[in-house]
This record gives sequence, structure tokens and C-alpha cells, in this order.
Amino acid sequence: MSESPPPNRAAAAAKIVANPSGYKVCEGCDSIVGSGAALCPNCHSYRFDDSAERVILQARILGAREQKSVTADDLG
Repeated sequence: MSESPPPNRAAAAAKIVANPSGYKVCEGCDSIVGSGAALCPNCHSYRFDDSAERVILQARILGAREQKSVTADDLG
């Protein structure tokens, strides 16, 4: 079984920084989700911060480090 390569976090962060209005930050686990999400897919929280400043800050933080959280893809 072949593993897929890890996503390029810096490139994903740059995409988010370029369009922060399309995203929001989960206040439960600090994940970045699409602006249309009602629940966080990682922790199932329903509280989000959709300010551009917070989205950009979190994208830069997450884009500069390795993934530390377990996602649904990791469990599948």
C-alpha cells in the first residue's frame, strides 16, 4: 500500500493568506476550515473566529510547522 505524500503546508497557508475571507479558525482546536463549515471536522466545535487577522495569523503559524493534530484522513 503506497502512502500519499504529505501536503505542502506552506503552499496551503499562502492560499489561505491570499483569501482569508474564505476561511475561519476553529476556537476549539485552532484548525482552519472553510467559511461554510458549521462544525469543525476535527473536534466538532461550532465556535469560530472568522476575522481576517486571526485567519492569516493562524495560517502562518500552521504553515511554518509540521502537522501535529490527528485528522479524519489519518483515521481512515
